[in-house]
Amino acid sequence: MSSTQYIKGISPSVQNLQLQIFWEKGIQVDVLRLDQIHPIVSGNKWYKLKYYLKEAVDKNYRSILTFGGAYSNHIVATACAAKEAGLQSIGIIRGEKPHQLSSTLSDAIALGMHLEFISREDYKSKSDPVFLKGLAEKYPNALIVPEGGAGQLGVMGSKEMLDGIDHAQYTHILCAIGTGTSFEGLSQAVGSNSQMIGIVVLKGMREVYTGSPQKQIIHAYHFGGYAKKNDALLAFMNHFFTQTKIPSDFVYTGKLFYAMMDMVEKDVFAVGSRLLVVHSGGLQGNRSLPAGTLVF
Repeated sequence: MSSTQYIKGISPSVQNLQLQIFWEKGIQVDVLRLDQIHPIVSGNKWYKLKYYLKEAVDKNYRSILTFGGAYSNHIVATACAAKEAGLQSIGIIRGEKPHQLSSTLSDAIALGMHLEFISREDYKSKSDPVFLKGLAEKYPNALIVPEGGAGQLGVMGSKEMLDGIDHAQYTHILCAIGTGTSFEGLSQAVGSNSQMIGIVVLKGMREVYTGSPQKQIIHAYHFGGYAKKNDALLAFMNHFFTQTKIPSDFVYTGKLFYAMMDMVEKDVFAVGSRLLVVHSGGLQGNRSLPAGTLVF
């Protein structure tokens, strides 16, 4: 199955950043614009869903069932991707149903997704075999996809993010880390040619990749935890956009670009380094911000 069989988007481009600080530090920075591949199934979400969709079609499932919160990029991406693949979709949503649905959940419903709200306590069991068995019995024609598209099929798709990119020219490749699926897929694709740097966006993530000189996990830029933000981060996102015309989101890529710029300023990268920063999309999350917060 080609990457455009179900999702008709555009191929991602590589954008070179022409900022004075990079000239001063003697480095080159490019951004892989995965955010451009589709207006809804944006960035890494498509790659992580690709082989789950293929399995669902090949094995004659009627639906995709997955998990997420009220502002989950993965939920709305799954709803859209499933619809375009001719599949129904089911979202198991963390928390009780609110009086007013988030824009994310409203979009998911508009795309045909059936939502089932469960308590936060029950949601903690989303990987428990007994809990999953119950869901499989309740939705017998649904392929169950882990939260965020994690798992081996998600990793398999993530390896393809660098297809068509001469990644061997880069000394460092940076991406945001949520579940770690994209980071692992990219790491497998890159091998030992470049150093992978993962910027963790949630607090307290277990360091599962330590011990490898080619994989560096950085926990210093989560801004308090998953989807946490402050005025400094939002101001940076606006400033970065005015400089580069690249939009970012406060959950993942805003923290990624903030980390990259901070590391450049602190001379983490040697003269002659060539960086590729993976823009993983997820811009729909910004819709939860008050109007006028961002300039893009």
